Amino acid sequence: MERREFLKLAAAAGTAAAIGKGASAQACGGTACRPLKRITIESAACGFEREPMVRPFGFKGGYLTEEWIVSACLRSTSGKHGIGLGTQSVLWSDAAVFAANAEAGGNAIMFAMTQHALNLAKGMSFVTPVELNEALWPQVLEYGKKVACRDDLRATFALNALVAVDNAAWVLFARENGFTDFDSMIPPEYRPALAARHAKCASMDEIKAAVDSGYFFMKIKIGQPGTQEEMLAKDMARVSQIHATLKDCRTPYTKTGKLPYYFDANGRYEKKETLLRFIDHLKKIGAYEQVAIIEEPFDEHADIDVSDIPLRLAADESAHTVKDALERIQMGYRAMALKPIAKTMSMSMKIAQAAFEKDVPCFCADLTVCPAMVEWNKAVAARLPAFPGLGDLGLVETNGHQNFRNWETMRKDLAYETAHWTRTERGVFELDADYWKKSGGILEPMPRYEAMYGRLVVGA
Repeated sequence: MERREFLKLAAAAGTAAAIGKGASAQACGGTACRPLKRITIESAACGFEREPMVRPFGFKGGYLTEEWIVSACLRSTSGKHGIGLGTQSVLWSDAAVFAANAEAGGNAIMFAMTQHALNLAKGMSFVTPVELNEALWPQVLEYGKKVACRDDLRATFALNALVAVDNAAWVLFARENGFTDFDSMIPPEYRPALAARHAKCASMDEIKAAVDSGYFFMKIKIGQPGTQEEMLAKDMARVSQIHATLKDCRTPYTKTGKLPYYFDANGRYEKKETLLRFIDHLKKIGAYEQVAIIEEPFDEHADIDVSDIPLRLAADESAHTVKDALERIQMGYRAMALKPIAKTMSMSMKIAQAAFEKDVPCFCADLTVCPAMVEWNKAVAARLPAFPGLGDLGLVETNGHQNFRNWETMRKDLAYETAHWTRTERGVFELDADYWKKSGGILEPMPRYEAMYGRLVVGA
């Protein structure tokens, strides 16, 4: 079916349903449509836990030693509740805030924004979490600018602060409307972009040890410290070494049989000419044909048109909102890195739909998140159209198992800890009927957090 025909069918099925119109908004599952409930938030609470890294985790010129895992609980006037998690990454969402504060100080700023969001949410009503998120994030961003003393605070910083709140709203939304699976609770207007049902999701990982374990989609960090010339020299040397190690490795998941490379530059390249020199080096060493993605090569404020660059460039941090994503597409970016676990599920659905309508593929990138949040990321990745060159595969990045010291302990918060689809097998998540029936467990209660928010849940 052509995309245009699919969009028409989706519209006929209810994609024009208006969000925030009370009884006029509808949920369509199976053959019946019914009005969605308007939900009013009566009370809310949040907390955080500090999770140490195995070793200092470096990117963007900084190093993390821990991440704060934030939880939020929303209770409605009907007595139902939803609990959501979020992983804070100050360095990823705004490196300037990270550099200007102690590591704990930067985390405290973001957590204060989460608390502020919950204070705003009390008494608010919404039909879908997208509506709630649209009302909250601009206010949370303005508050964050004051707390961080930065008028140029990046929008992604506020979205990162809202992830736990947004996830709690989705769980509450599902319980209020009787949804028991992820597909049923996707608002109709975003379903075209999330209509795939992949039996496998490729998990991106790094370098040779990962290949030996069955991983085949290689994420390679570039944009190393130093001047632009020093950075380029280091990047070229590192890529030469990696390609010499991996060039003869093979996988059944690509048309060529060769491993796809995903270069993440974290906005370190200042000029197009420097990136083109890097690309020329890829051609020289024979790695060019294996490049699937170069992510975020330039700073978002550089305003560089990339439509003449032959490889597929992806936007990540710069695509804060739908408006930003569309601007990047206009500039020549031909892929979008979605981060439901960093920019909220609500904003990610909107960006996914906008990209789908422009025929721009998406994939789900990681933020080094806890195991329970990997399932939220996977829920989107498994439903996106297959990424070009990968056959019928979703594409999701996960690296928490490499970086969190207490990863196996954190896995105990999974609703289905022993389910095979919570772990990769030879580089892929196998998504069978059991996975789809249970929606990865993302709507199931998490006992430890239920106990944590017990008094709020029962209305005490």
